[in-house]
Amino acid sequence: MAYDFMQYALLAGLLGGIACSLVGVLVVSMHLSFIGVCISHAAFAGAIIAVFLGLNPMHGAFLFSLLAAGAIGPLADRGDFNPDTSLGIVFSLMLGLSFLFLGLMPGPKTQALGLMWGSILTVRPEHLAVLAVVALLVLGTVVLFFKEVQAVIFNREIALAVGLPATWIFYCLLLLTGLTVTASLQPIGGLLIFSLILNPAAAAYQLTYSLRNLFLLAACFGVLSCWVGLALAYLFNLPSGASIVVFSTLLFLVASAVSPKRRVKQLTETEGA
Repeated sequence: MAYDFMQYALLAGLLGGIACSLVGVLVVSMHLSFIGVCISHAAFAGAIIAVFLGLNPMHGAFLFSLLAAGAIGPLADRGDFNPDTSLGIVFSLMLGLSFLFLGLMPGPKTQALGLMWGSILTVRPEHLAVLAVVALLVLGTVVLFFKEVQAVIFNREIALAVGLPATWIFYCLLLLTGLTVTASLQPIGGLLIFSLILNPAAAAYQLTYSLRNLFLLAACFGVLSCWVGLALAYLFNLPSGASIVVFSTLLFLVASAVSPKRRVKQLTETEGA
């Protein structure tokens, strides 16, 4: 704790864990897992292209994640075309662009590879500032518009029928996902960030039926994943992003094993048989 880099890393774990987990609740509850994958890879592709062009990778990541979020929303809403097919096309395009520009990049690819895997131990104050702004934005949206978000999560068509701007709320949630992914790119890494978004929220989903408790549990699991993963990385000289993601996966497995929902499902199936 006497080292500045460790203090920065712990703070990044707190802010990133909260932001990613809250967004993860939205992604899991609305069954939008693959949309999150697309946005995370779009942010990574934008960062790689920015590095190739000699620009700030954060700017490229923000631009591409917002463009992807803006494109994915209408694609997912189109009824005449399978949304999974549209998302698959966007995902493959972003992944292809990432490795295309990574291959074209002359000289050492240290910065680009760092964006791929991330390193919470190299977080700087400017990264923390971005994370803090995004975390406050996500938290403020969930707190101030909880009823509207709850209605959209439950059923977008019903939310529209009662007069809520459900489509715009849905698009705003996608934009929040893009911002969160970009802000977490340096600490976690472009190819791993979606796991931190999904795993704590999925673990919390196993343990509660309340949306309010789901947000609280997911945030706790996200921060715990970051801090324990950071400790493991520091003690055993492991990649920090990978350590965080692996521990978040273990949390999900434990939550699934003790899930009351799982027991209720098994009891229902037994009675039905």
